[in-house]
Amino acid sequence: MKNILFFVFQLFTCIICAQLDVTIDNFGSGFDNPVGIKNAGDTRMFIVEKPGYIQILNASGNTNSSPFLDIDNLVIDITANDERGLLGLAFHPNFNTNGYFFVNYINLSGNTVISRFSVSENPDIADPQSEQIILSFTQPYANHNGGDLHFGSDGYLYISVGDGGSFGDPEENSQNLETLLGTILRIDIDAVSNGNNYGIPPDNPFVSNESARDEIWAYGLRNPWRFSFDPLNDNLWIADVGAQSIEEINMINSSVSGPNFGWRCYEGSSTNDLRNCPDSETLTFPIVEYTHFASGNFKCSITGGYVHRGSLHTTFNGFYFFADYCSNEIGTIDFDGNDYTIHYSEQFSGNNWTTFGQDMNGELYIAGGTSGNIYKIIPQTLSTTNKEFSSVKIFPNPVSDVVQINVTSALPNSDISIFDSHGKLINSHEYTTQNIITFSTKNYAKGIYVIKIPMIKGGIVYKKLVIR
Repeated sequence: MKNILFFVFQLFTCIICAQLDVTIDNFGSGFDNPVGIKNAGDTRMFIVEKPGYIQILNASGNTNSSPFLDIDNLVIDITANDERGLLGLAFHPNFNTNGYFFVNYINLSGNTVISRFSVSENPDIADPQSEQIILSFTQPYANHNGGDLHFGSDGYLYISVGDGGSFGDPEENSQNLETLLGTILRIDIDAVSNGNNYGIPPDNPFVSNESARDEIWAYGLRNPWRFSFDPLNDNLWIADVGAQSIEEINMINSSVSGPNFGWRCYEGSSTNDLRNCPDSETLTFPIVEYTHFASGNFKCSITGGYVHRGSLHTTFNGFYFFADYCSNEIGTIDFDGNDYTIHYSEQFSGNNWTTFGQDMNGELYIAGGTSGNIYKIIPQTLSTTNKEFSSVKIFPNPVSDVVQINVTSALPNSDISIFDSHGKLINSHEYTTQNIITFSTKNYAKGIYVIKIPMIKGGIVYKKLVIR
């Protein structure tokens, strides 16, 4: 019986998670075009600034007086809306012993460079003279550079690369396996081969294809600005910035390699330009996509995040977080066993979200490219006070026929909503000023439900309802 009760409690907690709204708490400020937030396994947060700097943001919320890395002299000068600059950062899995970290930047010639640097004797200062260029390649246009870097649990370095830019992939790079553009790359930075400062993992999907680059892990992408791994299962999540109307989120199962995500033939799952395209059955389509007018707020560019696996705000665990640059919303994706569902936050105006990050405990942060602020992502309070929670009475509960909800402080002219165990909205009832709402449960399947009640003081009360 104890295990059964614990299971029911866990299930109720997950139901609340599915409806939990997110908010943000200012953690650091004063950054110049922040586009990356990374940790090195300790309490420091490393903030990547597009002009060519990496700053250290401490657990106190204060920024060190000197940057961790200054390569402004190597990075192309950028204008306000320029997509180029210092774009990515990843720490070697053995950073604590070898001091190596890797950056992705656009150099003075406008081309992509992946380089390794080393920390100096001062652990808060890197050696700018320690650069070893790992990989570089030409960017034909100024936009769609990708730029993210992550190490997988396999120890290999993964790199996101855009299609080369302009509009509509005019050079057809994303469907061309002979170029590195429009891809996710996977390289071994602890090996050297064929005159390169890196090796090719032997299980990369195209190593036996003479018409393909060995470094490619996935292709058919437009501008995979940010991607991440789910530490629970090693699934790779990629947010690919859309063209005219659709933003997409792709996921590569840890057992899969070499998928073709279909750009420029498709934007999301919609046809775009089908000239010289492979059969659609050979393509991998997004697990989730949204249009630029989804939820009523204009959107334009997705910023990928992480699947939350943190140890503090565990109500977020299992949700994938993303954001949109134009709408200033933070989105979450929930999987109910059959479908992925998107939930959007309120609009946090004036930020233009550029990147997410994690601290050493797996908790999430987000950067405002315009505001220059770094925020913690935290749950909104589920109810404003215990008094408000106790002011809601449900009778009978469990119920098999008709249920009554007695509430004295709900928000007038609001909806009292009923969700099933997957977080799916089943029904809603308008609350005006009456104290008691009565409705039949005869057509509801047996099981556990959650009732969501907006309160006058701005909080939300969630109540469990059992139908038998």
